[in-house]
Amino acid sequence: MAKMATREAYGKALAELIVENPKVIVLDADLSKSTKTADAKAVCPERHFNVGIAEGNMMGIAAGLATCGNIVYASSFAMFAAGRAYEQVRNSIGYTHLNVKICATHAGITLGEDGASHQSIEDIALMRSIPGMTVLQPSDDIETKQMIRAISEFDGPCYVRLGRSAVETVNNEDYKFELGKGVVLREGKVITLIATGMMVQEAMKASTLLAEQGIDVSVINIHTIKPLDEALILDYAKKSKLVVTCEEHSKFGGLGSAVAETLSKNHPTKMAMVAVNDTFGESGTPAALIEKYGLTAKDIVATVLGSI
Repeated sequence: MAKMATREAYGKALAELIVENPKVIVLDADLSKSTKTADAKAVCPERHFNVGIAEGNMMGIAAGLATCGNIVYASSFAMFAAGRAYEQVRNSIGYTHLNVKICATHAGITLGEDGASHQSIEDIALMRSIPGMTVLQPSDDIETKQMIRAISEFDGPCYVRLGRSAVETVNNEDYKFELGKGVVLREGKVITLIATGMMVQEAMKASTLLAEQGIDVSVINIHTIKPLDEALILDYAKKSKLVVTCEEHSKFGGLGSAVAETLSKNHPTKMAMVAVNDTFGESGTPAALIEKYGLTAKDIVATVLGSI
């Protein structure tokens, strides 16, 4: 099965988009080789700007450019794009509802060896809390490429969460991305796994393991965390004994919280969350970290078996 990091797919999509659309401008905070915006710079250097290690300033510049009718893609590591620059994102981009696409790479603990200081596990919670901010996280390269194009046609601020490590492709070439609409990857009747980002792959593996034990599982990919596809989630919750959310993010404020908010007010359902507990990450290989922090397919299976 093919593998590609979502940040790499972002770079490829951006390189195509910047050539096709003269309104696209790309900003980076001295990390263009890592975020892969360097791909856009290679084909259109006149609309790619390195602002240096000044993420807050980058968001202010992005806001200013957006007021002139441009579609601005601003990139850095998630820790700095969502964390360090939060106030500027909130006030200069969110409050003014400007057309800025914050594409943050190296999110979650699969950033790996850079350690806890760079592993953003709170960014979805931060971005979800900003009124009018659309929050997205693709599962693979195919979804990423389509997502990056789709948000260029959407007028408003977006936060796209991208990963460092290569992930397996789960979608086929016939896949069609639709903003705000979840994707049913596997149909079941008893349990529903709702996953986002690289945890979609783990959820799919978990569903296979559970099927071997005679447990029928649905798997839903939620690529748009805000606005959430509430109708789809409620439809599956009504026919499930258990809903389990799976995310490479803190259990506070992320996908699990968003799903719980929806179910609690519309159709209270037994829930469990596979996520990072109330802790920081640490340095290590991505594989070792997802095992230590309980984010593997086996951990999803254990959560299901311990909850039904």
